Amino acid sequence: MTPLVELDNVVAGYGGAPILNGINIEIHASDIGVIIGPNGAGKSTALKSIFGLLQVTGGAIRFDGEDITNRLPDALVPLGLSFVPQERNVFTSMTVHENLEMGGFIRDDDLSGTLSEIYDMFPDLKAKRHQNAGELSGGQRQMVAMGRALMSRPKLLLLDEPSAGLSPRYMMEIFEQVVRINKTGVGILMVEQNARQALGFASKGFVLASGQNRFTGTGQELLDDPEVAKSFLGG
Repeated sequence: MTPLVELDNVVAGYGGAPILNGINIEIHASDIGVIIGPNGAGKSTALKSIFGLLQVTGGAIRFDGEDITNRLPDALVPLGLSFVPQERNVFTSMTVHENLEMGGFIRDDDLSGTLSEIYDMFPDLKAKRHQNAGELSGGQRQMVAMGRALMSRPKLLLLDEPSAGLSPRYMMEIFEQVVRINKTGVGILMVEQNARQALGFASKGFVLASGQNRFTGTGQELLDDPEVAKSFLGG
């Protein structure tokens, strides 16, 4: 089966010395992939390289069998890619509903069905749909960002630190929805600082260090690996 997304010896960075030094990642539509590692390992850079937000100088990125290396985001969204950055991921002066509608900008069909699905997924948003997103809590903003990304009906959802700064309640709610989204047929590739919790539901885990793959396996395999636990999970 052709992977949904494949990074093949990818080298990338922001100019000067590369941050990624030949990483390999493969995700199928049924997968929840979780990337972990220390600060500066290249985790967020990996997602940004897929979404065309920085220059790939070596290797290749394929999506659904098609080479998308260095293709720009506006060309990737119609193919079925959505990206939720860690910061500044909502339009603060727009209402929740307007934010979600913006996520369907590439569609020319009726958005009402998808909007209903998002509100069913995130009941907090339905109650606050007429409130400006800038007035929401951090967890609710993250729900808006994820909901907006889903409005384009992606095949692959890229999430950069979705639980960063959230309370335990919202962290677990976000993780539960990640699993739910995946069960609808959307592949997930996410960077996550709460590594133990995320690996607990990941079908694939990738440990990066110094811009290279250190360990790859199922989430449970990485949790059970003594060296991974000692070096990357706090013992």
